[in-house]
Amino acid sequence: IVVSTQGLNFMPVFIRDIQAMQWPGQFNLDFSCLLLLSGLWIAWRHRFSMMGVLLGLVAAVGGAPVLCTYLLVESFRGGGDVAVLLLGEERAHRRG
Repeated sequence: IVVSTQGLNFMPVFIRDIQAMQWPGQFNLDFSCLLLLSGLWIAWRHRFSMMGVLLGLVAAVGGAPVLCTYLLVESFRGGGDVAVLLLGEERAHRRG
């Protein structure tokens, strides 16, 4: 609905909301930081390999659906071990 009424060019509205220093801008800034952090964490978890950087970029652009799917898959792959989920298998096993 939003695309049909306002088009695909969301950046001017996004930036304008942040510059207005109102609640919509605060949400936009927080959300951007969350997306950036999730992408950086995924890339770091994969030791900034080519695949890790690619996954990080996909997560930063894809948002919650990508991050939630990634976390679900990796939690099963790690057997429910939170250290493996957060740090990656190599770092988790090295620390203890």
